[in-house]
Amino acid sequence: MPKSDKKKEAPMPMTGAGLIRFFEDETHGIKIKPTYVVVGSVIVMITVIMAHVLTGL
Repeated sequence: MPKSDKKKEAPMPMTGAGLIRFFEDETHGIKIKPTYVVVGSVIVMITVIMAHVLTGL
């Protein structure tokens, strides 16, 4: 095998107990950045806290 071919191939991690690598399957659907999920969660928490404070519950 020529030296240039070896550089293109990365060694794959070993899988054990029949587990598959998570990056093998391409999933279809909505892709959201984790930052947006965290920011959305914080906004929901602040909204709920403000609702409790404003309604006096």
